Parts: sequence; structure tokens; C-alpha cells
Amino acid sequence: MKGFIDFIREQGVVGLAVGFILGGAVSKVVTALVTDIINPLLGIPLGAAKGLATASFSIGSAKILYGDMISVVIDFIVVALVVYYGVKAIGLDRLDKKK
Repeated sequence: MKGFIDFIREQGVVGLAVGFILGGAVSKVVTALVTDIINPLLGIPLGAAKGLATASFSIGSAKILYGDMISVVIDFIVVALVVYYGVKAIGLDRLDKKK
């Protein structure tokens, strides 16, 4: 059992598992925050009446939907920040053994 515990601590499995679980758990909340609050606010200065996801520009007959990409990047950053500060607040970052 000691070998198994050492493997988990040395390989950073705890941090990976915590990040995966927390990332999945807060994903819907963060998506709602970005979709319902952040995107409409960013859409105002960008001229997208229905929010950031509809922001686009045209080149000839092609329509480039850059707003959706920005929305996904914002979503990722918010999820990453929540997971990072959540792990720090709980103190799980100290469970991994330092090499």
C-alpha cells in the first residue's frame, strides 16, 4: 500500500483528479455566467445586439464569427481560475510530494 500511496503523491495524481472533478463540477455555472452575463456586456461595445456569441464580420460572402471563439476563451479562463483558487483555498496543492 505504501508503494501505491508514494506513486500517487509523486505523480501528481491528486492534483490532476481534483482539477478534473472541479472543472467538471463548475463548468455549467461558469458557462451560464459567461453566456448570460459576460457575453451580453461585451457585446454592447462590439455592436452585437444578442451578445458576444453573435459578433461577426464579413469578408466577401464569408461570415467570420469571432464572438463565439472569444466566448469559449473567456469560459476557459474563468474555469481555470475557479479551479486554481479552489485548490489553493482547500489546501489540496500541498498533498503532492515535492521532488
